[in-house]
Amino acid sequence: MGEESKRIYPPLVLAYIGDAIYEVHIRTYLIEKLRGNVNKLHKHATKYVKASAQAASVHGIKHMLSEKEWDIVKKGRNQKSNSIPKNASLVDYKYATGFEALIGYHHLHGNEARIKEIVDASILLIEDALEER
Repeated sequence: MGEESKRIYPPLVLAYIGDAIYEVHIRTYLIEKLRGNVNKLHKHATKYVKASAQAASVHGIKHMLSEKEWDIVKKGRNQKSNSIPKNASLVDYKYATGFEALIGYHHLHGNEARIKEIVDASILLIEDALEER
């Protein structure tokens, strides 16, 4: 994919691919960690990929993001969407969209190491929050 074609993707398109990439990272992490059956893995995966978890993650990792990365999050957050999941608040959904746009941006730019840093930090934040419950 050429450099110019990567730059023209709208934030919702970045979020679309970022959602899929984040899900694959989470599923791979859970398979390696839990080695359970599919139903058990799916149940655990939802704790990591739901909008509220992604929104908390993007706030928690803000300090490790560059200005450009935070701009991508904000552009994703500020997009109007035609649908809002029934199990998420509007604010969480918007920040989750921004988080996914960031993952999508890095994926389309071939920055897999950066995706791993972001996903690993997000996993730690989510697991810390789950332990506090």
